[in-house]
Amino acid sequence: MLTGQPIFVLKEGTSRDSGKNAQSKNIAAARAISDAVRSTLGPKGMDKMLVDSMGDVVITNDGVTILKEIDVEHPAAKMLIEVAKTQDEECGDGTTTAVILAGELLRQAELLTEQNVHPTTINNGYRLAADRALEVMREVAMPVTIEDTKTLRNIAETAMTGKSAGPLRVHLGKIAVDAVTRVAEDRNGKLVVDLDNVKVEKKQGGTISDSALVDGIILDKERVHSGMPQFVKGAKIALIDSAMEIKKTEVDAKININDPDMLNAFLAEEERILRLMVEKVKNSGANVVICQKGIDDVAQHYMSKAGMFAIRRAKKSDMEKLARATGARIVTNLDDLSKDDLGAARTVEETKVSGDDMTFVTGCKNPKAVSILIRGGTEHVIDEIDRALNDALHVVAVALEDGKVITGGGSTAMEIVDNLRDYAASVGGREQMAIEAYAQSLEIVPRTLAENAGIDAIDTLIKIRTAHKDGKRNAGLNVENGKIEDMLKNNVIEPLRVGTQAINSATEAAVMILRIDDVIAAKGGAGGGPGGMPGGGAGGMGGGMDEDF
Repeated sequence: MLTGQPIFVLKEGTSRDSGKNAQSKNIAAARAISDAVRSTLGPKGMDKMLVDSMGDVVITNDGVTILKEIDVEHPAAKMLIEVAKTQDEECGDGTTTAVILAGELLRQAELLTEQNVHPTTINNGYRLAADRALEVMREVAMPVTIEDTKTLRNIAETAMTGKSAGPLRVHLGKIAVDAVTRVAEDRNGKLVVDLDNVKVEKKQGGTISDSALVDGIILDKERVHSGMPQFVKGAKIALIDSAMEIKKTEVDAKININDPDMLNAFLAEEERILRLMVEKVKNSGANVVICQKGIDDVAQHYMSKAGMFAIRRAKKSDMEKLARATGARIVTNLDDLSKDDLGAARTVEETKVSGDDMTFVTGCKNPKAVSILIRGGTEHVIDEIDRALNDALHVVAVALEDGKVITGGGSTAMEIVDNLRDYAASVGGREQMAIEAYAQSLEIVPRTLAENAGIDAIDTLIKIRTAHKDGKRNAGLNVENGKIEDMLKNNVIEPLRVGTQAINSATEAAVMILRIDDVIAAKGGAGGGPGGMPGGGAGGMGGGMDEDF
């Protein structure tokens, strides 16, 4: 009686794609993400305007910022966004390269599957190719040290080329290198850079060239009392992590006062306690107080009379940076405060910046925390300069930590391509086809650089291949004149980690997507529509993205 009756295993409304159909949809979704950021690559890359549902606008050509801002449904597309985020966290730069490489690896893999090459074979070949690519990259890498400031500046400038900061990359590059070299620490013979020790403060107004590095810390705070000095020379700084106020009781309590003398005595005792607090600070020799919590009005009055400069409700992160910059120790109990806990700075000054009062703690001796003040005409400009400077700080930091750099402009990619083609022949079998496909995928870097600069991509690839065959391993594309030149002489340099991380992340994402042959999506889940991308563009991004999306 049950013959011909369907048996429902999956819940009603669940969609399922399997086999080549699932693979092609996943690849299409991932490639849509890759194509969305492809036009931003390189010095001649274009910007994207992203408008969210609230009408807020972001204008950038930073790959990871674009991908974080857009709203994506398809799980395979989300995996490529994770590639960009990982690249950004590890290196700060190379996010666009990693994403377009992953997209091209998937495109080449799809061509191989159409020739009946099994995805497992492709994955094996891709992994062999990635391992070989990393070997080649390490072979061509050059050493860099903290004393080599010229190379470090070139690394910073390369990271900012093509962004809004491009015209002033020399000025900003110097700021980035100076900041990183000051906070770098030698731990057991290895350089370690914690970029949390570089405080970036943004203030609208002025021009980008007004941006500057401060040997100390900038606080977006003003002194608590107008009677306090605006400028303190030879500052002795106390960092206090306790309230300079009368403590409230832990439980609800009432005080019944039935005599005016009792009230006066009560108020006098409160004042005495606050005066005692200020005396303790004064006796330590401090003339500047940065308090993480509140400072009572009475305490402010006594501090003002003592000629102290005080700030209240400072952020915990700022307190930690101040401790590293000035050499002070954060004190949680005023009874413990002594002159040994104080930090030193040449000057502490309250200054107006674009109409707002800010405090500059400068002239710190050998500071292990510094600040960068970013200026610009509009909020959008400042945000983009901040992103560019963030990239520059990261690439200089990883270059110092690893001590290795490679050349850009597609030169390292083409050196790997040449090597992989020779290597593929030695492997043989069907994996050889996958390795050759991997090599072809790496050509997407110089190809895209040429396309974005309006230069013939095929001619460019042929010229770079010829140069590398002649042993010119640093030969890459100069997008300014369309010629193939030595990228080392052109100072187009990037950290080794940017390249290795891009290879690793792109390969892992491509391999994982290729292994999927079945997509089972619950009702309301992703997976519908062409290539699984959501209908009507990227959710909420009205008219901002180009037609790639």
